[in-house]
Order: sequence, then C-alpha cells, then structure tokens
Amino acid sequence: MSTTTADTSSRVDMPVVGMHCAACAVRIEGALGRAPGVSKAAVNFATGRATVEYDPAATAPANLRDVVRGAGYDAVLPQEGRHAGGVSDAEEQAREAEYRRTRLRFAAAAALTVPVAVLGMGGHLVPALAPHLNFPGRAWVELGLATPVLFWAGWEFFAGAWAAARHRAADMNTLVAIGTLSAYAYSVVATLAPGWVATGGSSDHAGHGEPVPAGVYYEVAAVIVTLILLGRLLEARARSRTGGAIRALIGLSPKTARVERGGAEVDVPVADVRVGDVVRVRPGEKVPVDGTVLDGTSAVDESMLTGEPLPVTKAAGDPVIGATVNTTGSFRLTATKVGADTVLQQIVRLVQEAQGSKAPIQKLADTVSGYFVPAVLCLAVLTFVVWFDLAPPESRLTFALLTFVSVLIIACPCALGLATPTAVMVGTGRGAQAGILIKGGEPLESAGRLTTVVLDKTGTVTEGKPAVTEVVAAGVGEADLIRLAAAAEGQSEHPLARAVIAAAEARGLAVPRASAFEAVPGHGLVATVEGRTVLVGNARLLTSRNVAFDAAAVERTAAAGRTTLLVAVGGTFAGLLAVADPVKPTSPAAVRRLHAMGLEVVLLTGDNRGTAEAVAREVGIDRVLADVLPDGKASEVKKLRDAGKTVAMVGDGINDAPALAAADIGIAMGTGTDVAIEAADITLVKGDLSGVASSIELSRATMRTIRQNLFFAFAYNVLGIPVAAGVLYPLTGWLLSPILASAAMALSSVSVVANALRLGRLDLRRGN
Repeated sequence: MSTTTADTSSRVDMPVVGMHCAACAVRIEGALGRAPGVSKAAVNFATGRATVEYDPAATAPANLRDVVRGAGYDAVLPQEGRHAGGVSDAEEQAREAEYRRTRLRFAAAAALTVPVAVLGMGGHLVPALAPHLNFPGRAWVELGLATPVLFWAGWEFFAGAWAAARHRAADMNTLVAIGTLSAYAYSVVATLAPGWVATGGSSDHAGHGEPVPAGVYYEVAAVIVTLILLGRLLEARARSRTGGAIRALIGLSPKTARVERGGAEVDVPVADVRVGDVVRVRPGEKVPVDGTVLDGTSAVDESMLTGEPLPVTKAAGDPVIGATVNTTGSFRLTATKVGADTVLQQIVRLVQEAQGSKAPIQKLADTVSGYFVPAVLCLAVLTFVVWFDLAPPESRLTFALLTFVSVLIIACPCALGLATPTAVMVGTGRGAQAGILIKGGEPLESAGRLTTVVLDKTGTVTEGKPAVTEVVAAGVGEADLIRLAAAAEGQSEHPLARAVIAAAEARGLAVPRASAFEAVPGHGLVATVEGRTVLVGNARLLTSRNVAFDAAAVERTAAAGRTTLLVAVGGTFAGLLAVADPVKPTSPAAVRRLHAMGLEVVLLTGDNRGTAEAVAREVGIDRVLADVLPDGKASEVKKLRDAGKTVAMVGDGINDAPALAAADIGIAMGTGTDVAIEAADITLVKGDLSGVASSIELSRATMRTIRQNLFFAFAYNVLGIPVAAGVLYPLTGWLLSPILASAAMALSSVSVVANALRLGRLDLRRGN
C-alpha cells in the first residue's frame, strides 16, 4: 500500500519474503534507511513488512524493492495483484509458495535424516542393534544421505549466510550454516582421511572399536537442519494466526454490488463501484460501500463496526457503512465512499499500520539482536579453543566440535526477534475486533502506564444531544404542554428547540404550526399557536411579560444541572420543561471500572460548574474542571502532566483536538469528528466510554505478554548458551547435544508466538 502525505513525502508498505530472524529485519532496515531518497524505514519481522517513507522525486517503490533484493531477500510491490480487499494477492501467493517449499524440503530432509540418525545413534540408544549398524562403509552411507539434507533442503541457510557475509553482517543463517557445515566438514575429513582426525583409540562416537572413522557426526548436521526446518514450519503456521484479525476484517467486505447502470440493475465487482453510483441492497445482503440511503427503510446490523448487537433503523438520508448487514427491508443508496476510502478499509489500514509499527520496548530487542550474533560467534570460537586446550587429548577435538556447534545452534535469536512484534500484532488485532483502533505500538505500550483519564463531557460522558428529561405541567395537560411548546419552537434552529420537538415526536403528538414567531435574544421566543400567545424561554422572559411562575421548581431543576424552559399560554404559566444532555447508559459503569483499575478520572468541560458537577455526581467522577474554554483544555492537560501524571484525554469534538494531541495518549470517540479522530492515538469505533477501560486493559495485557516473551527469550539464551558451552560437564559429566540444542531453539520461537496468541482470547467486555 502506498500513500502520499501533505508534505509531498510518500510511504509504501512492502511485504518482505525470506526473513528468518530479527537480525534479517535489522539488516534490511539498515539497507533501506541508507537508500537515496528514504527518510525513514522500519522492518517488522513478525508481520514480514517493510514500511518506508521516501521522497517520490528521488526514488520509487521499484528501487526500494531492488534494495531489499540486494540485501539477499525479496519484496512484493503493493500494485502487484492488488484487489478490493486492500491486500496483495501476490503477497499471499509468495508467502504460500515459500511455506510449500519449506514443507517439501522438511519432508525430504526428514525422510533422509531418519536413517542417518538410526545409523549414527541407534547403537547408543539400543545397544543390541550396534553389531548390525556398525558395518563397513557405514560412514559413506551417512555421507550420501546427509549431503542432500544440507545442500538441498538446507540450502537457504547457506545462501542467507553468504548474503549476510557480503554485507559484512551475521544472522541466524550464519549460526546454522557454520554449525552444520563444521560438523559435516569434520565428518567428511574423518571419512576420506581418517588418519587426519584419528586419536589413536576407538571412536567414542561409534562406541565399539569397529573400523569406523573417528568422530563421524553426519547425523548432527542432518538432524539440526531438519529440526530447524520443522521449527520454521510450526512458527510460520503459528504466526499466520496472528494476522487473523486483518483477514477477518477483509473477509467482511462483499465481493459484488447491484448497481443501476443504463436504466437496469446489474451486478458488478465492488472494485468497480464509483462515487455517485446508485446501489440496491436487498434483504440479507451486505452493504457493499459507504453511502447515504436514497429511498427505502430497513434495519442494518452494524455489530461488525460498533459491537452493538441491535440492528439500527435506516431511512432516507441516513448514512450506511460498507460491510454492515441489511437484515429486513430493501433500500437504495448513493455511494459516497468506495475502495480504500470506505470506513472498513480505513480500519484495515489503521490496523495494518499498527501491527507493522514498533513498540518502544522493541528497541531493546533490536539493539541486542544487532550485537547478539557476532557475540555468539566469538563465544563459540572461544568455547572451541577452551575445550580443545583443556579436554583430554584423545577426545579434545570431539568435545571442541560438539560444544562449538551447540553454542551456535542454541543461540539463534529467533525468539528474541519475535517477542515484541507478535504481541503487538495480536494485541492490536484483538483491539480491532472489539472496536478499539490503536494507531501503533507506541500508544499500545503507553496506555498501560496511564495514571489519569480526562473525560470531555459532551458526546463523551453524555450523549451530546440535548433531550427533555423532565416535564412539570401546571394548568394544562402534559401532552398539551409539550405540543404547544414544540409548535412555538418549530421555526427555531436552537439545539434546545430540537430537543422539545424531538420530545413531541417521541410521544407521537400532532404539532400544529405557529402563525407568528418572534425570537427574543437572551430570553426565548414568542409565538401564536391555535390563536393563543405562547411564551417559551427563561425566567427573564416570563418576568418581562408579568407572568408568575413556580420559582422553586426552576431552582430545583437548575441545581440538578438542567436547563429550564418555562412555558406560558395565554398569559398564564403552563409549566416547565427540563432539558439536559443525558448521560450515556454505559458511562457510570465505565467510570467505576476505571476507578477499579486505580486510575484518577477527571471531567473537563466548557459547561458551567453546576451542570458539570451534576453530571460528575451521576457517573461517579470526583474531580471537575469546568468553565474551560476550548483553547484552555490543552493547558489543563499540560498542567496535569507537569504534576507528574501520565494522562489520557478522551474527547470527540473539534475543540478537543488540541487536548488530545497534548495528552500522553489521545482517545477519540469514533462517533465524533474526523479532526478529533486524526489527532488521537486510539479511536473507539463504538463511541462507548467503556472502551477506554478496555483499551487500557488491552495495553496492560499486551505489555505483560511482551515482558514474558522477552524474559523467556533472554533467559533461554542466558541459561542455554553456558550449558551448550559445557559448563556443567566438569560437575555432572553432562554435555548438551547439538541435536537437543536445535530442538530447543525451534521450540523457543514457537513458544513465544503461542504465548502472544493468548491475547486473542482476552475478554475486553469485562476487562480480564
């Protein structure tokens, strides 16, 4: 995927084929970063993607692909095989082809390695078989079986090691290639010229003094290659599950749309739908693109987007989102957003970018990986020298060789490279499934460190739509009071007028038209309805017209934080309507959940203190910052940060954007404005405040997983390398076999990925 930003720089996401460890990613990233015209490059080992920002006047994606190829790998350009789902078919095919090749090579290697292992180790495991296995020419049979295992099935290790060497680098391939080639080369010499390596005694490896060349270790080289190929297969299969969220999102998109063309309705691929097309959506079908209902009514299931289980009624003029499900009726829509501009594709893009980004904690792993392989090579050489010098003369070469190979194999840094990015992938994917869009690894990590959550009031804690919450009638019936007030407000554009009209519509009242209308600035309005003068406004309006009213009721509603509309009919007080922005039903529980997580919750609003404190009491917030002008919200957030607090700002309006940007983490309600969403680090698609707690819980769970993975990866190497070097041999007589070292290395990578996959089962509804 390639995009262009406002400053004329461009960004391209290229799937990379052939990476096998974090050191591979570091080398590709360095090569891309040094390329002409590139301002920034990041390569993610877990996702297999390179994200590059570049100057289109200085370079192009094709040149960047050549850079990747020059480093010994390959890349898939976004335009190759791109389909409407937003993912490259070429990428899928390249990865599947690579998986099939690895599976074939593993199968062939396993078939050849089993007899080699039986010949090489059968006599040790089952002594009764030794006389049958120790026959003249056995070493030549092992040579014939092991050679294709190394140089056909395991050729990628040698090719990768050579590519790294040409760039004066070292990676996992280097360790595997040197380790297996050392065991193989030693065995070939022992087979062709046994006198060069013979020690004067019978071969401990053969075990029975038969005329078998000393120290033949073909099975070590063959089994190591086979086990590492198996590890790569298991790792690839497990890592493919980490991208399940993206595939699930893409799978939601319908493949065809029924479009009006030339006076007839025809089915066309979704990719062929254009803005302005009229599309028919029948019962049970998915909405193909974003649009506005032209005619017809239906109930649309938007749970894929919002998580809301109940279908939403749609009628003419209402917006509909692509990939949502039309449940009952039929309607036509006018396409407003197609292709990559639809809400679904924007979500896919956000998740892909988040999964391809790096959490700050990953810098530690990347730094270690960059120095790790050269350090291991030095340590392996040192181990060889020490054992060759200290071991008994008759076995020193055997000991030196085995420990040298074991150190190289067990130290492959795959687990270290996978520890962070796999957790970020699964974590951001799980968030997307729950309607929580996290823009990258950095906010995913930072959200877990929050101490204070600042909430905007309108549209965040409350619905953002004023509504009549109380009706007090005096002298007329409640229905008449609302009906007459709505008639008087019929020509007003004030938000309070819309609330009164909505109250009448909700009750199914027939509202007459006013024959005269006059707005009184700062007071209210005067209208003639059914031949009577109707006043709707504040206390000043009724006082100026000498109309007595219930002052106690006005004070009571004002104390509750509500706006009071007084109504007089024919010069007599008829009652009052209390108007308020109602609290979202989920807000009180969401605030309790934030408190239970040990977070301070602050209400920040431009409303007056009385209204703000009334809302705070209703939802359980204990600190209120009221009467804050839009340009002052960012300052209030900065004050909290200056006090040593790690702050999240949650908002939905344009006036919230500066505060969202000023906070450590900005969280935007998906029901809000595009400006607020663009300024935020996390977007809650559903617009539900409970998503704030869920996103923080997701961050904490992801960081726990990353720390577990890094601990496991570091501990594995800290403990494994000394054991492989033979430090336990003087005390226990136990020496780690290179075969066990290769099995442990493969298992460590699979374990890290499996641990990350547990995040996919995190229950974000309850936060556990």
